[in-house]
Amino acid sequence: MVTVTPKAVGKIREAFEREGVNGGLRLGVLGGGCSGLSYQFKFDVKPRPTDQVLNFDDVKVFIDPKSLVFLDGMTLDWKDSLIQSGFVFENPNAKKSCGCGTSFSA
Repeated sequence: MVTVTPKAVGKIREAFEREGVNGGLRLGVLGGGCSGLSYQFKFDVKPRPTDQVLNFDDVKVFIDPKSLVFLDGMTLDWKDSLIQSGFVFENPNAKKSCGCGTSFSA
């Protein structure tokens, strides 16, 4: 199971409205990045037939089966700080991650 915090749901909703997007947010994992795997995070019009579709209020999140193996138990959050604001991936499957938090190794 993947969790998206209410704060992150609000930011996703804002981005959908700003960009005029209908559909959902695709979360995934791709090979690459400084730690071996990187997070994929993009808009998608509709889920693929094998996707896990998660609903958080009116926001849909699509995850393919291969990515779900690496994302199961993850929480997507939004953090505001004096230095930086953005999405944060809190992934218990990540054995190590890079300094920017966008890539990891499992």
